[in-house]
Amino acid sequence: MIGGMCGIEMVSTRKTRQSVNHKPQENVRRLTCGSVMMKPHYVYDDASVFDVVEKITRHDWDHIFILNDEGVPMGRIHAVDVLKIIAKKTVNRSVAWMYAIPAIQLVNLPPLCVKMSTPLLKAGALMLAHDLNHIGILDAEGALVGVVGLKTMAKHIPRYIL
Repeated sequence: MIGGMCGIEMVSTRKTRQSVNHKPQENVRRLTCGSVMMKPHYVYDDASVFDVVEKITRHDWDHIFILNDEGVPMGRIHAVDVLKIIAKKTVNRSVAWMYAIPAIQLVNLPPLCVKMSTPLLKAGALMLAHDLNHIGILDAEGALVGVVGLKTMAKHIPRYIL
């Protein structure tokens, strides 16, 4: 009487356990960069080296993107690279040169970026392959809308693995 007469349906525990065990693995593949991205750090391409140094130090950032007028990333500058340049260029403690040099001159390659629909695992693999701490996230028009970093990966991926 327990099965069909009282309206209670019996479910095999083996089947339930299998579906529960596979579900996190499927969900982690569906997790996209757009759903977990953070706000990007950026300046526009008319910013000077001083502007970059000021923003990085005021906000305690370790990187900053340089965008054109449409919001498309033209480059990414890491704080350590800026410090190295300052150490080489500073003469008699003068930093006046930083106001005159556009920050875009510190960039030699466009940054590696992915789309909002890119799976988070794929972005993580790209970050590992290219030794990056952060990767830019672009919208359909190619404008920077977010960033995913190692901290973001560490926050979201373990939920599905453990």
